[in-house]
Amino acid sequence: MSGARLLWPGLAVASVALPLLALSSSAGQMSWPNLADPLVAELRLPRVIAALGVGAALSASGAALQALFRNPLADPGLIGTSGGAALAVIAVLALGLSGLSLPLAAFGGGLAATWLILALARLAKGGLAGLLLMGLVVGAFCGAVSSLILFLSDDLTLRAASSWLAGNLGASLPGSQWACLLAAGLGVALLCAIGRDLDCLLLGEETARSLGIDTRRTRRLAAVGAALATGGAVAMSGVIGFVGMMIPNALSLLIGGCRRKLILTSAWAGALFLLAVDTLARNIAWPLDLPVGLMAAFAGPPFFIWLFRRQQGSPRDA
Repeated sequence: MSGARLLWPGLAVASVALPLLALSSSAGQMSWPNLADPLVAELRLPRVIAALGVGAALSASGAALQALFRNPLADPGLIGTSGGAALAVIAVLALGLSGLSLPLAAFGGGLAATWLILALARLAKGGLAGLLLMGLVVGAFCGAVSSLILFLSDDLTLRAASSWLAGNLGASLPGSQWACLLAAGLGVALLCAIGRDLDCLLLGEETARSLGIDTRRTRRLAAVGAALATGGAVAMSGVIGFVGMMIPNALSLLIGGCRRKLILTSAWAGALFLLAVDTLARNIAWPLDLPVGLMAAFAGPPFFIWLFRRQQGSPRDA
């Protein structure tokens, strides 16, 4: 429990130190951030805000989706929610549209993918394992369609989309950033509002119904909330995987507790985690600006394997 006692002071200190570090560091050099400097105000500050918003949205979505699918391996990027959002955004970009249509398209794509996963899993009657497998199938299908659209697109669209798909916070469009943050914030708020119902859903459908929970309504609201949060994140940064899986699982080992508490704490920790990773990505290979999605992908697979082995070793019903 010592780790849990250190968690809150650590998050509080990091909430001050990491934004200052991100605003002051560039090319491996440090200087006190001056908001009057156009470099800080127009480039670094929007990127810091994007990193915090995307990290919070993905981590909160992951915490909710793990309860919805009753599987700790669930992640917006892994089960197809991010893939559906990315497919919709790529279609919008290929049509030459942008701006406020990006968060709307990402929300619609993420929502459609999540509902399709739930429908296919119910149809196949594959249990909890079937939910994860259907998510992988839907994610792969969305990736294939996205690749087809890019193959048929012009070189300019292909280059822009390729950089964006790698999870590049520097590609965030300033004109739509606040709309994306609003969508992500509404999604996180909705997920927090149904936190108690998600706790009951984790106990099983029959138990949840016996406690007076409308499981179908809870699933619909969870799908909408996760799609809003993930869609806003994807529209800002592209596809960033594993963050929504790593942060909630790491925190559940420390604080456990109710799902609402885990969603809020995951949003807080996930925002700081992605900001730290993005700051490292900007400086580790200067003058190259490595995509933050690429950096997160290096940490994700080992964590996934560790978590999978931990789940296999624990006596848990499927």
